[in-house]
Amino acid sequence: MGTGSLATYQRKRNFGATPEPAGEVMASGDELSFVIQKHAARRLHYDFRLELEGTLKSWAVPKGPSLDPHDKRMAVQVEDHPLSYGGFEGTIPEGHYGAGSVIVWDRGTWVPLGDPHKGYREGKLKFELRGEKLHGGFTLVRMKSRENERQVPWLLIKEHDDEARAASEFDVIEALPDSVLAGTKKRSVAAKAPAKSPAKARGAKRKAKAELPLSLTPQLATLVDDIPPGDDWLYEIKFDGYRIVTRIEGDDVRCFTRNGHDWSHRLPTLVKAIRALGIGWGWLDGEIVVAGPKGTPDFQLLQNAFDSQRTQDIQYYVFDLPFHDGEDLRERPLSERRERLQSLLAGHAAGTVQFSASFDADPRELLASARDAGLEGLIGKRASATYHSRRSTDWVKLKLGQRQEFVIGGFTDPKGSRMGIGALLLGVHDAEGKLRYAGNVGTGFDDKTLVALRKQLDAIEVTTSPYTDGPTRVGTVKLVKPHWVKPKLIAEVAFAEWTKSGHVRQAVFHGLRSDKPPERITQEVAKHMEKAPASKALPKDFRVTHPERVVDKSSGVTKGQLIEFYASVAELMLPHLKQRPVSLLRAPDGVEGQFFFQKHAEKKGFPNIEILDRALYPSHDPLLAIGTPLALLSAAQMNVIEFHTWNATTRAMDRPDRMVFDLDPGEGVGWPQVQEAAQLMHALLQEIGLVGFLKTSGGKGLHVVVPLAPKYDWDTVKDFSQAIVAHMASVIPDRFVAKSGPKNRVGRIFIDYLRNGLGATTVCAWSVRARPGLGVSVPVTWDELAGLTSGAHWTVQNVAERLATGNTPWDGYAKAKQSLVKPMKAMGFDPKAAR
Repeated sequence: MGTGSLATYQRKRNFGATPEPAGEVMASGDELSFVIQKHAARRLHYDFRLELEGTLKSWAVPKGPSLDPHDKRMAVQVEDHPLSYGGFEGTIPEGHYGAGSVIVWDRGTWVPLGDPHKGYREGKLKFELRGEKLHGGFTLVRMKSRENERQVPWLLIKEHDDEARAASEFDVIEALPDSVLAGTKKRSVAAKAPAKSPAKARGAKRKAKAELPLSLTPQLATLVDDIPPGDDWLYEIKFDGYRIVTRIEGDDVRCFTRNGHDWSHRLPTLVKAIRALGIGWGWLDGEIVVAGPKGTPDFQLLQNAFDSQRTQDIQYYVFDLPFHDGEDLRERPLSERRERLQSLLAGHAAGTVQFSASFDADPRELLASARDAGLEGLIGKRASATYHSRRSTDWVKLKLGQRQEFVIGGFTDPKGSRMGIGALLLGVHDAEGKLRYAGNVGTGFDDKTLVALRKQLDAIEVTTSPYTDGPTRVGTVKLVKPHWVKPKLIAEVAFAEWTKSGHVRQAVFHGLRSDKPPERITQEVAKHMEKAPASKALPKDFRVTHPERVVDKSSGVTKGQLIEFYASVAELMLPHLKQRPVSLLRAPDGVEGQFFFQKHAEKKGFPNIEILDRALYPSHDPLLAIGTPLALLSAAQMNVIEFHTWNATTRAMDRPDRMVFDLDPGEGVGWPQVQEAAQLMHALLQEIGLVGFLKTSGGKGLHVVVPLAPKYDWDTVKDFSQAIVAHMASVIPDRFVAKSGPKNRVGRIFIDYLRNGLGATTVCAWSVRARPGLGVSVPVTWDELAGLTSGAHWTVQNVAERLATGNTPWDGYAKAKQSLVKPMKAMGFDPKAAR
């Protein structure tokens, strides 16, 4: 067995100036670690590192890993890194090797399949990853046999297994962009903790309430076909430029594209202008543009500014402030974030950095004005919404005409006196990730652009078409001797409409884009925003005491707003509440104060809330039930935030009619592991013949609910649920644990079967959770699991868009009352022997 060397690593770095650890070659333990670090250097890439021979063997993967076996990702081998680098996050200063920010994108352990030393030497290393985001089999294949060649290229390939996902179905890079260390105490995979960067040290001295993240994925808007319903909307100009988010920590100002590319070196004037604002600490979100002759943004002029390296005319319109002055503002309402942002810029003359104004006029009038001004459209944003690093219907795009990005797959020669090219052949990726021909564009070019484009296209020309479906014609003209190119360049194109055959009509070229990866370009389809069900008005004589009292400081939601929320979901919530004993969590002082549960009636009673007949269950004091909208509102008026229900109804209190599995993640467990746990639970239930229904918990985890025919008693159902959980923990012990308690589930998920005991309860669907942010437990389909961002995906502030969907994901629940006879037999469970 050989050992790795850190000589090259140490020679390239000045450890007096860079926060990276110097490290040393160390002996490996029983488990081998891996880490993937997202490195926003001048070119964003992902550093893939495997512990072997006392160091981290390292590869730079430009596009990052993929879960699709058809994606063969280039991985360029670089110098070995020390094991202590596995926990490093920080900013490498300008002028030093690898300058840029580094975050830990994924981490965990890896299991070699075969002799790893032999596989590494021979250039074919097969292994299994057990990370927080990546799981299953992968292979690294060296493309050249000369082992000592400098920066040898390899390919990183996902194996065909249960963890594989088609790229068109799930892009792990786009879906899970952030650090796995955010919000955790576990800072390193290796034994040694990472060295603190000077920036982090400065932050510690400031005693900041929140840590300034090293990267930020911006919130994206959803294209819609009409003005969204409701009056909780602010409207801004849709700028014709590049999205830029800016990290500010003292004099360290860095500008990133929406995909994490560090463009600070391309925007020196902007960096200087932001530094002069004196903001000190935070993240800005905005868009860079160049104004045309009429004063409106001109995308082609912006592109020309970069091509000529004359970026001093670029203006930065900022519209959001996710972090500022030691605070994470993402859970604050947009209106509050923008108010703070505007006040920051108020004392500075309008120049390179400007505040993006919003308008509260009638949106149809605003659209008409935008059309008259030659603008692209409007962006609508919910004033009460929080900030999410994903595409959301809290932000919507209203376009004046059709316009989107296309991949360039070829071009035709010019005719007559025209220079450069005749037309660009356009494409979009379909649901299977294949490039489909989408028409051509031959207008919108000036002579300079035509010549520059021809030069770029000639450099990537190939002999075969990148399209899976032609083309054979360009418009009505038969295609003769087209030039095919690698599908690397992206064109921004406006057009009149899509034809029935999937081609664009009357296309006009606006410029090339370099801030998006070509493989993610698909046909943009406008979403129709359904109007949420009208909130049930509070009864005229219903009195709310202290409606102005703030229930949750993080969101600013008041008691009055919480009661209005329960009025809006009453009809959706009651089917989950009726005829079930409830346990009510009361929080008189809000989510920051003391809680207490109430299961039984008070002497003075609970107005409008049903007190169940003691004869229904003689061993308990009289229980409570919520059976009407008025009862629900009365409970909320009495400071109830959470509603928890039994697994049995008043029809048969001694026989449960459902079985619940609460997926409760321990410390250090990332959200992807929770999603995976739910998928595994779903698969096991299907295998033994049970149908499970999924809902968010409103907190950290997920709930899987199994409807039952009420035949067995409490002990039998609980024992069977425990047997299922024990099976999961024994088969996959590194991911599941069958024992409760924080110490037992560090790094693993406890599937809580104790919810199935007599008198135990689970939070009801559509109930709010008494936690900062006020998450809501919402029924979902299994197909929606991959798109969820947390157990609190919906909150009181953003759940309105979901109300139209309502309980539809559980439409089959009532007809799915299942017998446990066959599932027990499939599990080898004997109810009599279990006693």
